[in-house]
Order: sequence, then C-alpha cells, then structure tokens
Amino acid sequence: MSAQLLVIAKAPVPGRVKTRLCPPCTPRQAADLAAAALADTLDAVTDAPARRRVLVLDGDHPAPDGWTTLPQRGVGLGQRLTNAFADSALPGVGSVLVGMDTPQLTPPLLAAAARALDAVDATIGPADDGGWWLLALRDPRHAAILSEVPMSTPDTCAATLDALHRLGLRVTRLQSLRDVDTATDALAVAAAHPHGRFAATVRAHLPVLTGATR
Repeated sequence: MSAQLLVIAKAPVPGRVKTRLCPPCTPRQAADLAAAALADTLDAVTDAPARRRVLVLDGDHPAPDGWTTLPQRGVGLGQRLTNAFADSALPGVGSVLVGMDTPQLTPPLLAAAARALDAVDATIGPADDGGWWLLALRDPRHAAILSEVPMSTPDTCAATLDALHRLGLRVTRLQSLRDVDTATDALAVAAAHPHGRFAATVRAHLPVLTGATR
C-alpha cells in the first residue's frame, strides 16, 4: 500500500523539550540533543519511500525540502496524535507516524511498516518503556481512538492495541525500540547506534558519562 510518512515533533527550544534530561544536561544541552534526534529522524524519513512526508509541528522549525509542514492542534498528546492523522489524511493513502524520540530509526523499518498495511489495518512499533514509537494506519480515521488512550504511561502500547482490536482491526507489530527520555536512554541509544548527529551530540554533551573528551 502506498503510504505517507508523518513526524510529530516539538521545536527544540530550551526548557520546552527533553526536560527529563535535566540534570545532568542543561536546558540548552537537552535542546541540542532534541534537535539532533529530530535531524536524524527527518533524515531517515527522507530516505524512506513515501507518497508524501509531513512534519506535524509544535512551534517553529524548518522541514527538509519537499516536505509539508502542518501545525499540531489539540489538548494533550492523544488529541494531537488524532488530529495529526486527520489533518494530513489523503484519500486511499495509509499513514505511518513516528515521533522524534527514536533517532535510531532506519528507512527499512519505515518501509516495513508501510508494506505491512498491504495485509493488515494497523502496524505498531512498541517502545521499551511501554509506549509506542510508530503507529501506521491503513485508514487514518481510525486514529480517533487515540484521544481516549492514556499517553506516556507504561501501558500506552497495550491500551492502544486494545483500542485498535475493539474496532475489529488487524494489527501487526514491529520490533521494539528504546525512546530517548532520560540521560540513561540517550547513552544507551548512542552506544548502540554510534553514527549520526544524535550520537555525536551525546558524546559532546555527556563526556564524563560516555568516557569521551571534548
């Protein structure tokens, strides 16, 4: 199935993003890590096959050439996710949504999520913390259930799956990835995936913890 790729993100403004990295990071360093994670995510999506690529943004941040930018709207993450699918919907085109917390994302993972919609109604990528890092829907209207799912909890992925199954949808899972929420997460993701802007920024801002030098 032809699919579009959506990235829902916050502009990397100090004090507004990745606040759980502080400490040991300063707000400026946390924002730099967020900017690097977003940049790696946008690179991966740019390199993946897609009908269209959309940055669904809270704030002001440039999108790569050829992308569409839409503003986030809604109160709470569930509503913002629901509206991201609704506002970007294209007739007969599935939607694959990711956030900016998994800079280890790769184009093959995105392509696999889109291909899965040929056989199922939804694809979910579980996160190690109990949430999810990707949701792909053959019919974006089914995202309406997200406004009723508790977000940012250890049961978010399970609750999302339950809601999708209550709609009678066929759902498949991708591999689990680790979200970057804390310094421990950042170090683990950078160590496992040492290439890219995010890993370089971790080495620059957390040199004592990584054993690196400036």
